[in-house]
Amino acid sequence: MGKIACDHCHLEFDKDVLICEEGSKKTLYFCCNGCQGVYHLLQDEGLDNFYDRVGDVKLDPASGVSEDLEKFDHEGFAKKYIVQKDGFSEVSLIIEGIHCSACVWLNEKVLHKTDGIIEADINYTNHKAKVVWDPSTLKLSEIIQKIQSIGYNAYPYDAKAQEERANKARKDYYSRLLVGVFATMNIMWLAIAQYTGYFTGIRDDMKNVLNIAEFILATPVLFYTGWVYFKGAYFGLKNRFINMDFLVATGAMLAYIYSIYVMVTGVGEVYFDSVVMIITFIFVGKYLEVLSKKKAIDTLDSMTSSIPTEVVVIKDSEKLVVSVEEIEAGDIIEIKPGEKIVIDGMLISGEGSVDESSLSGEAKPIYKKEGDELISGCLNLDSVLRYRATKGFSTSMLSTIVTLLEDSITKKPKIEKLANEISGYFSVVILILAVGTFVGWYMSGGGFEKALIIAISVIVIACPCALGLATPVATLIGLGVGVKRGILFKEATYLETMAKSDVLLLDKTGTITEGKPDVVEAYIYKEFDKNLLYSLVKSSSHPISKGVVRYLGEDLNEYELENSKNIEARGIEAEFNGQKLFGGNLRLLKERGITLDIESENSIFAFVIDGEVASVYELRDQAKEDAKASISYFKERGFEVAMLTGDNEKVAGSIAKEVGIEKIYHSLYPKDKADIVDRYHDEKRVVVMAGDGINDALALSKSDIAIAMGSGADISIDVSDIVLLDDKMSSLSEALKLSRKTFKNVKQNLTMSLVYNVLTVPLAMAGYVIPLVAALSMSLSSLLVVANAVRIKRGFNE
Repeated sequence: MGKIACDHCHLEFDKDVLICEEGSKKTLYFCCNGCQGVYHLLQDEGLDNFYDRVGDVKLDPASGVSEDLEKFDHEGFAKKYIVQKDGFSEVSLIIEGIHCSACVWLNEKVLHKTDGIIEADINYTNHKAKVVWDPSTLKLSEIIQKIQSIGYNAYPYDAKAQEERANKARKDYYSRLLVGVFATMNIMWLAIAQYTGYFTGIRDDMKNVLNIAEFILATPVLFYTGWVYFKGAYFGLKNRFINMDFLVATGAMLAYIYSIYVMVTGVGEVYFDSVVMIITFIFVGKYLEVLSKKKAIDTLDSMTSSIPTEVVVIKDSEKLVVSVEEIEAGDIIEIKPGEKIVIDGMLISGEGSVDESSLSGEAKPIYKKEGDELISGCLNLDSVLRYRATKGFSTSMLSTIVTLLEDSITKKPKIEKLANEISGYFSVVILILAVGTFVGWYMSGGGFEKALIIAISVIVIACPCALGLATPVATLIGLGVGVKRGILFKEATYLETMAKSDVLLLDKTGTITEGKPDVVEAYIYKEFDKNLLYSLVKSSSHPISKGVVRYLGEDLNEYELENSKNIEARGIEAEFNGQKLFGGNLRLLKERGITLDIESENSIFAFVIDGEVASVYELRDQAKEDAKASISYFKERGFEVAMLTGDNEKVAGSIAKEVGIEKIYHSLYPKDKADIVDRYHDEKRVVVMAGDGINDALALSKSDIAIAMGSGADISIDVSDIVLLDDKMSSLSEALKLSRKTFKNVKQNLTMSLVYNVLTVPLAMAGYVIPLVAALSMSLSSLLVVANAVRIKRGFNE
């Protein structure tokens, strides 16, 4: 049986599966109700000549109208995508299903015929539509619905300025590079003919033809491909600064002007080939720099591109679509399979698997049940889950990570600032040397042409391109590797500081240990209401209190206590119906005049009612399985490693012995920890401090590098310089490995750049290097720097 084409989309199907309809002139066939509806809509709107324009081009079958249109009218969506101008609204949309110019014509016609739309322009090359409308007449959801009704679909274009500029620059540089490469390949053949004729003889008329051909090829390269150098030189001079662009533009322009003079007068040799190769070879380095910046932005964009703008909130048994910016702690959120968790919270209904690989790097799904924590940035895999938000959008993990990445990419390490300063002075020195070289050769009888070409070689070979690329390329790669490994450096400067550190101070609970101590022994001294103890420990976020909560179970009643407060590094206290309650360690009992005859290498929590000990619990925390290996890694590299803890000497000593730490500072208050950091600073040591609790915040803020575990207290994350998302001690050693490898790479790059200039500049001044070789050498030095920076990735299993 022959196939019949659908009268709308023109796709061919067997006749028996098509919708058949008798038209006024012929029998009509449609593959689906969508195509049938669009066909009649176009007839009714007087747009049936669309089919004359589109010809036999096959279209996508008309998509159904989406039921999820209300999100386009939400305030959160408007804040993110819609721009208000002169009382009108403007949005950029990507139109799906466009195949040809007729599709663009149809969409624009339909939109222009819609009341309330002021402007509708669609770019055929990228399918991007700019739509301006009167919000008092029309909603954006109605515009989307209109587009869907004619068989297309539309979604917002996320116009992130930084990403847009990076893409535009990359495409612009690519087209300029193509012109340079094309001219270089062709001018090389002409140059071969020129050099052959120079040695074997060539007629003047043929030489003039070759000169003109080289001029034609060199001109677009100099003024189109090389325009970035002239632009950079102009702004540099405008700000009284001689930069690399000025040197490149000067060298190429001098060779170009001199070659024109030779071409017109016939005296001497042209150097158009040198102009082309100077610009093209150096431009390769410039293009690599653009790609490096684009890659850094892509790292950020990959995390932000799929962030939902709204979530489903349950209020009074109703489901409401709410902007993520409007979510507050306590709101109940529902997520379906395949949706990303965008707000931190606690699971209250349902159970299922969650993919946390974007945060921890762990590919294995994590099973979640009621009471478990859900972290933003993770993906819900297989169940409908409801959870209670514990934070707002701006303070949730995903938003925090994005902010950290944005900041880290823009801030430069000290060594990069130094390299930039050197580059500035370097350019002036090279310009002076070039002028001196020209004068020296000219005065010594070398002639104008020879003196000029040698001076140009000095300018070109010494361009500080490699010097400028040495640090940013290495740090960008280092930051990117860190993100993929779950290690977030808040600034690139911390890569340098971490690499220079020589002291590691570690908090015990939650850093060296799992931070989940479990009750291993319980001693009951008198009968008491367990709800009192449950209510007291429930009011604290300390790991010891959480361990007691787990031991008691969750089926107890939580009383409303009065005057509840934490006692720094010792315990908690409160009142209930006139009873004075407190719980804590042996030091707190001693301060309150209570003697308890107990010795243990475990942590002690005693519960006291009205001055009488009601119960005592021994809790043991397990050292992280990778703690010993990580600590050994630091010690092997000359670090002094010490433990800082509020626990007693026996508990601290037991854990320290297990993981291989000899130096222990025990029974510390938060201020004591900070004082220890200060003592190391007095010895001119560079201190790295890792912790996860509120009691670590002061010491973290005083250390040179503060490292917070991702599951730690918000305040410790706020004051930290590096965040370890996966909480592993192995990530701590990887942070050191990455920072030292990056810093070593930066120093290698700078050394190579400086040694290169020290060796090549004298050779160029002596006349041993022609401009062509100078340009090639300078570009190769830049490529060498970039290739060396890529080596940072080695040794990290990405």
